[in-house]
Parts: sequence; C-alpha cells; structure tokens
Amino acid sequence: MAAHLSYGRVNLNILREVARKDLREFLDKCAGSKAIVWDEYLTGPFGLIAQYSLLKEHEVEKMFTLKSGRLPPADVKNIIFFVRPRLELMDIIAENVLSEDKMQTSRDFHILFVPRRSVLCEQRLKEQGVLASFINIDEYILDLIPYDGDLLSMEYESAFRECYLENDQTSLYHTAKGLINLQALYGTIPQIYGKGDCARHVANMMLRMKREFAGSQNQILPVFDTLLLLDRNVDLLTPLATQLTYEGLIDEIYGITNGYVKLPPEKFAQKKQGEASKDLPTESKKLQLNSAEELYAEIRDKNFNAVGSALSKKAKIISAAFEGRHNAKTVGEIKQFVSQLPHMQAARSSLANHTSIAELIKDITTSEAFFDNLTVEQEFMTGVETDKVNTYIEDCIAQKDPLIKILRLVCMQSVCNNGLKQKVFDYYKREILQTYGYEHILTLNNLEKASLLKPQSSSRNNYPTIRKTLKLWLEDANEQNPNDISYVYSGYAPLSVRLTQVLARPGWRSIEEVLKMLPGPHFEERQQLPAGLHKKRQQGENRTTLVFFLGGVTYAEIAALRFLSQMEDSGMEYIIATTKLLNGTTWIKSLMDRPESQIS
Repeated sequence: MAAHLSYGRVNLNILREVARKDLREFLDKCAGSKAIVWDEYLTGPFGLIAQYSLLKEHEVEKMFTLKSGRLPPADVKNIIFFVRPRLELMDIIAENVLSEDKMQTSRDFHILFVPRRSVLCEQRLKEQGVLASFINIDEYILDLIPYDGDLLSMEYESAFRECYLENDQTSLYHTAKGLINLQALYGTIPQIYGKGDCARHVANMMLRMKREFAGSQNQILPVFDTLLLLDRNVDLLTPLATQLTYEGLIDEIYGITNGYVKLPPEKFAQKKQGEASKDLPTESKKLQLNSAEELYAEIRDKNFNAVGSALSKKAKIISAAFEGRHNAKTVGEIKQFVSQLPHMQAARSSLANHTSIAELIKDITTSEAFFDNLTVEQEFMTGVETDKVNTYIEDCIAQKDPLIKILRLVCMQSVCNNGLKQKVFDYYKREILQTYGYEHILTLNNLEKASLLKPQSSSRNNYPTIRKTLKLWLEDANEQNPNDISYVYSGYAPLSVRLTQVLARPGWRSIEEVLKMLPGPHFEERQQLPAGLHKKRQQGENRTTLVFFLGGVTYAEIAALRFLSQMEDSGMEYIIATTKLLNGTTWIKSLMDRPESQIS
C-alpha cells in the first residue's frame, strides 16, 4: 500500500509503521465495538497513516464528524474522540457527552489528543462537568507524516501565523519533538545548520531535549548527515510567486489536500457514442497524487511547458506496447503479454487522467489573465518599477478581482522593494479597503506584522544585492532540459533552495554578507555521536540532508530540491520536511482574519 515510501534513499515507511502500531495499541485499549468521532481536520492526515480497513480490524464500526448537538445513534460500546487540543472543540465534546448522559446510554468515552495532551483542554472538560466521563485520556503523537518517499509534513496549518503574528511557539515545540522522534528511528543527525529565529528556537529546544535524554544513547547508525532548519520568513518571496511546475500548478489552481486533488468531472467522463451530455457526472473527480504512480513521478516536477511533450512520448510508448500483442505468436509470448496487461492498462488510464489534467491547466495558463499576472510577477522579481503604484494592480482592484490575487501581488512588490514608499503603501491600503470592505484592515495589519506588506523604513533595499549575489534570476531558463533550479518558476530560483544549494557547496561562509541581510541568525551546531557510529563513506556515496521548512513549503521548492538531488555532480540527496505544504493562496488565507467571508 505504501511501497512508494520505501523507494528513496531513506525508508520513510518505518515512520508510518510506527504510527500505525501506536494507533493499533490505543484502539486495543478500548475493548469492544467502537465509534470514532473525528475532528474533521484530522481525517486527511490520518488517511495517510491508516485506511479504514485497519480501523475495522480493531472493531471500529462507525465514524462520525465532530459537531455540536447529539451524537448520531450507534450500537457500540466505546465512543472515541480523535481531536486536536483546541478549547472550542472541548465545548462540542462536552455537549456530545452530556446529551448521551441524558439518554442514559451505558457507553465508555475515550479521548485521543493529536499530537499532544493539553492541561488547558482537560481543565475545560472539567469545568463543563464531563472530565470524569472519560475512561482513557491519551495522546497520539502524529508529528511528521510521510507524504512521499522524500517528503514529510506535520500539516500544522497555523504554524506560520502562530510564530509571526501570535508569538506562540507551540508549533516549534512540536517540530523539535518530531525531530527527536525521527532521530530515535533514523539515528542522531551529526550536523545542524539553520537560518532564522524559529530555526534557532527549534535547534535549542531539540538540543535541550537531547540532553535530558542523555542516559539513553541512540545506537542507530545515522541515516542523515545534515539537518538544515530554514525559517519561512527568510524567504517570503517564493510562496507569493505562481508555481510553474506541473504539481505546483495543480496545487495553485485546484489545491492538493493530503495528497488528493478534486477536479472538475466533465473532462473525465467516459462519453459513449451518441450519449446525451445531460448525464455527465456532477461529483468532483478525486485523484491521489504521489510517486506510487509511475507517470506522475516522472512529470510532476517538470516545468509545465515540458509536460506536453513528455505525455506524447509516453503515449507512443504505451501504444507500441499494446501493438506488441500482434507479434506474440508462441504460447510463451502470449502469456508474457497477458502478464504485462494490468500494468499497461494502469499506465493507459494514468496517461488519460494526466492528459485531461494538463488540458485543464493549459486552458488557464494560455489565458491572457494568467500571462498578464505572470508578467507583473516577473517584473517585480527582476526589480522593474517596484517603487511606484503598479497600473496592473490598480486595474485588478478596479475590476474587483479576487482579494487574495491582489494581496499576493502587493505583498510581492513590497518584498522585492524591502517595503513600499509610504504614499504607495497608503494608496494600496485605501484602494483595497474601499473596494473590498473595511473589515480587511485586520488582514492588512496581519500582513504588515508578518513583514509581507509594509511601509519602507529608512534602510536601503537589499533585494537587488541578494538577487545578484545568489543568482536568483536567470534570463533564459531552460524549461525543457533544465540545468538550474530556476526552471521551476521559469527564471526565478527560489531563495530558500539557493541557500540550501550553496550550503552544500561551497558553504555559507562564501555568502556571509548576504546571510546578514536576511532576517534572523544563521548558525551551526554539532551533535556528538556515540563511539563506533561514525559513518565510513564509500567512494562516490552521496550525503543525505534533511531540509526542514518552518512555516511551510511550496511544491515548486520541493521540485527544485529534487532536481538538486538528481544532479550528477551534487553529491547530495535531499529529504524535505515541513510544518505545512502550502501555496501563495493558502498561505495568505491563513493570515487573513475572517477569510471565509471573502475569497472567491
């Protein structure tokens, strides 16, 4: 089921198996039939760990979504609440339990906090008078969830907001704890590098936790050579830009959630000859996207302009394979053809799906609106007229385009100019509030606090220096056969990934001046390895670095890191971890106050 997790340099399936084992053990604590009441946000991440079949094996008969009022009827002995430690959820649980008590059903209640127990939440349950109703109160440590053979995510959507707006370091504690758990399975990571305030906090917490466990030395040969901790606010520009890889565009346009995407159904309908179109499906087409699908693994990290030719090449290979049946003469040859048939049919259906998705995306990327938006982004990234009001943004506001589109562009202009001139800043602010409503003053305030949209202070704009020194813009990026990471944004090399690349070779000492211009400290730490666990590297063996993005990472950055792993002379393989997989839209949305009222 999860074979694709063990194909890479690091077998991430070990992590998934540990999570499954812990889940089984908890379910077995609650003897008898069970119903699980889910905090809705957890169902996606749990789906990556365990399918319904595993729950069923452990007597889970019903599953409900946590909502206020009475629980739906279920003839089970145990009711288990799977929830995040949030106070508002405790009130709903209390309501559920009290309504059950009124019905006088003799059921056992259990609560499983994910990822940590919370004294505050237990206190709230006590105030509501239901704490004593729970037989088991436990925590389920779901920190790093394996998404793919080289990708881990905590799916902690509020991490950036908590760190930069609310000064809440809970997510950093969970990150440090997650890294400790990871090292318990994969060995101590000898070298740690970091950039940014949050990175410094995580490293300090992790090293402190390590000292507290000093008695229990980890005797596992280290799998990772290096850990790189990067704050999202070191590179605020990259998530604002439109991703131009295949996977990045799927996420930008349709949104990938927990490895699944929902697509408009009409492109996937199997229309039969002469059939009326009124019977077309209305339900979204839901597809799982990961490297278990051969074709997807091949094309997901390509620039979208290179996807068409890759698909037509694949189509020729598949049709040639099917033609092979005419050449099968002997029984042995026919048998061999038949044995390959399931694989060939799966490849054909995969090709049909991705051809449909590529057509859907092409309709958007060839539109004038997409081109105009991209042109303005690229002007900002190359430093063209970032210090005055942009006429395209003015027009978009006048046409009342979606607010998030406006905010992404305005923030991008601000980041590329190290803040906007006061009169430009005031003008944008006034236009946005008058057009979209004054309630958005809170959102603008949040963006300012996060340094995404701010008035210029007296300090000079360092972005041009950073751009030139780190070669963040390459004029003629080769999209078909890339030779640099800048292909993922058709010219712009993500700053976060460029920092990672320079760290590997020639090292951060060569860019000391640029590092000082970026926010937060940069540092290096070493963790002592027990005697006998020092790796003896074979000739030509690659080193392995775990790059941890604190505050979120985009699919285009992941593609750029995969590109570096595949470069023949890089000598480095990258595993990516993050607090959340994001894109510019979901990121800005997480910083908005009352986003649901306004975002179409």
